[in-house]
Amino acid sequence: MLTYGHNFDIELYSKIQKIPFSQGNCGKEKLMTQPQKSSKPSMGERLDADHVFLFECAPGISCFTQCCRDVTIVLTPYDVLRLKNALGITSGEFLDKYTLIIPKGNLLIPMAVLKMREDNKNCQLVTKDGCTVYSDRPWACRMYPLSVNEDGTFSTIADPARCMGLSQKVPSRISEWLIGQGVPVYEEMNDLFTQITSPLKAQNLDIDNPQVKKMTFMALYNIDAFREFIFKSSFMDKFVVEPLTIEKIKRSDTELLKFAFDWIKFGLFGQKLFAVKKS
Repeated sequence: MLTYGHNFDIELYSKIQKIPFSQGNCGKEKLMTQPQKSSKPSMGERLDADHVFLFECAPGISCFTQCCRDVTIVLTPYDVLRLKNALGITSGEFLDKYTLIIPKGNLLIPMAVLKMREDNKNCQLVTKDGCTVYSDRPWACRMYPLSVNEDGTFSTIADPARCMGLSQKVPSRISEWLIGQGVPVYEEMNDLFTQITSPLKAQNLDIDNPQVKKMTFMALYNIDAFREFIFKSSFMDKFVVEPLTIEKIKRSDTELLKFAFDWIKFGLFGQKLFAVKKS
């Protein structure tokens, strides 16, 4: 199995192994107006956002889709949300069919890992023509062939001997390439997720209540079940929720996930994000 390290949550998921997938011209629209820095960095070399590198992943390149097999891709809550909507299924169905849930010792939040096919170890969402959910591909897949370091710099994680995309003469400035890959919205949601995982690690909370673990996982990863909980349980009878917020979380899975983040911070850390209705 191929593995590469990437750190989207320094505190909790240090050195998580991910192999992202990229397709098409990978941020083709570039404003190459500034002087270019070295475009052939070595693996592990730290690069700033202005660095220009050479890369293209597209049909016709000999290794096309090979980085999508026998790999470990850890999914964030927002990844699951986007993927289940792209496939037109519920979050519960997606978790059952497309993920492996791996407990992390005594940590409250397990890892959701994208499940490979059992016969050939290929990603279930990839065909010979490429990624079938490309517009909604996971954050890790959007980052490939780059990794983010703890200090905010970037490194190339793809092996030039295996990734022919690094031999293509298509220049991209990292900062512009990330925008072209749709990374910013994923980073925004991942930052909100980190507001939960980092305090959990820092405070070393000893939570062994199975109901708390079940609720936390549901709120983060099973967003459709969480919606049922919010609107079909006694939740709305117990907590004050503004009418505008109710309308937002009814219409938008993204807004519902943000609501879930707040709910967890309220329940686990006692942050005053919800008010209990007076009886």
